[in-house]
Amino acid sequence: MLLRLQDHRVGSDDRSSRNASSVSAQVKVTKPSKGKKHYGGIYGRLLALAAHALAEGQNKREPKDLWQEPVVPASAWRPCADQRDWEPNEGKNGYIMVTANGGINQQRVAVCNAVVLARLLNATLVVPKFMYSSVWKDVSQFGDIYQEEHFIKYLAPDIRIVKELPEELKSLDLEAIGSVVTHVYVRKESKPSFYLKNILPILLQKRVVHFVGFGNRLAFDPIPFQLQRLRCRCNFHALQFVPKIQETAALLLERLHKHSAQPGLLDHYLVGPHAVAAMIARSDRAKASKYLALHLRFEIDMVAHSLCEFGGGEQEGQELEAYRQIHFPALTELKKTENFRLPSPAMLRSEGLCPLTPEEAVLMLAALGFNRKTQIYVAGAQIYGGTSRLAALTSLYPNLVTKENLLSSAELEPFKNFSSQLAALDFIACTAADAFAMTDSGSQLSSLVSGYRIYYGGGRMPTIRPNKRRLADIFVKNNTIEWKVFEQRVRKAVRQTKHVQSRPKARSVYRYPRCKECMCRTD
Repeated sequence: MLLRLQDHRVGSDDRSSRNASSVSAQVKVTKPSKGKKHYGGIYGRLLALAAHALAEGQNKREPKDLWQEPVVPASAWRPCADQRDWEPNEGKNGYIMVTANGGINQQRVAVCNAVVLARLLNATLVVPKFMYSSVWKDVSQFGDIYQEEHFIKYLAPDIRIVKELPEELKSLDLEAIGSVVTHVYVRKESKPSFYLKNILPILLQKRVVHFVGFGNRLAFDPIPFQLQRLRCRCNFHALQFVPKIQETAALLLERLHKHSAQPGLLDHYLVGPHAVAAMIARSDRAKASKYLALHLRFEIDMVAHSLCEFGGGEQEGQELEAYRQIHFPALTELKKTENFRLPSPAMLRSEGLCPLTPEEAVLMLAALGFNRKTQIYVAGAQIYGGTSRLAALTSLYPNLVTKENLLSSAELEPFKNFSSQLAALDFIACTAADAFAMTDSGSQLSSLVSGYRIYYGGGRMPTIRPNKRRLADIFVKNNTIEWKVFEQRVRKAVRQTKHVQSRPKARSVYRYPRCKECMCRTD
């Protein structure tokens, strides 16, 4: 049952910059009040201990491995998904259309899976479309986010891509002729054999197949070597953000690094020539300033769907249940089913199935040894509970920043009402960070960011991936555990997730690119 709940998680973490609610508010950074701070709530005691430890340790050196990966084993891998060993695909079997749902990160995965499917079926891919959501109200299409011409030209040696169907096929009623394939028809992570058996005949007969809501519908294993490499080639090489996003992101990175004289390690891959242009435009360049990017996955959709409790008592329970009734009716009905008991909130938490709260996130960072002066970039704009929920974070780490206070209103104006494009700025800021901390390992954004950092980072871009089950066992002792013991246990739990490993079988190459299909070993 616990696995079933985990598998049916909220569809997209991109709602971090989308969902609006009476109990969710955009991240606002406020200066902490002077004087001794009183911390309430479940973790009041631990937060007070953390504040004391940070104040005492302001002049102490941070742990050596805080901003590092295990360099030697990590640097043994280098990117090589750009290497090809086949002839171009003629795409003569017909046309594949894809309308991807979800947010920008789900859509990115869908695009690359569609590229692989086009090669598998020897089909021509029509530039993917993005599904409009009445909730998010973002009309952005592929060409508003990614460089369309680069995408087509870069993948030309692999597949044929066109911008639209030929005239003779445009007038077809695809639904009437049976050419529309929804996510209901295709199971999650279907094998290539499914598409060859069930989709290819439709393609050959109708000349066009339209996939609607095409998300994680292609398995990671088993899949031929070159097709897996094509997947990586699409994600890490073919998808480049449009100049509008790159230019603004370059300004964001330059300000995060305090007008450094040198671009960051990944800046070139993320913002292209705009990284250098942003530096040249300034004359007061200085030594680079490090920053930590934190993806807080604590929006109301995630919180409500988890069925966990977060210390808000009866009011919180009523708010989340009301949200579930509107947005997750199936889950509400499941709770009413006779002779069926859902796991208790305590059991869910013990199994690591509850999202980390902002308080738990800041306690983790403090225990790991991040200095109070650390600059923290927060991605995820709609935090459940609003600014009050961020009080502990802003109090313990006053150098908290977001894109909203690093960029001017005029600089953000072109992105107004385009939440996917705003999410792209968060993606770039997180990927380029000197260290990146996720609070939910199942987040699509965190997965793509960590994979990109592995692929291009050369073993110098550490990612903090908390094991929530182990952390839950530590947090449950919040009323009695001593700070030193808390530090030791948190550091041990996180250090174990930093081990360099090859991609586990059937796991995402977007998140775990250390595999022979995507990266090559140099040792």
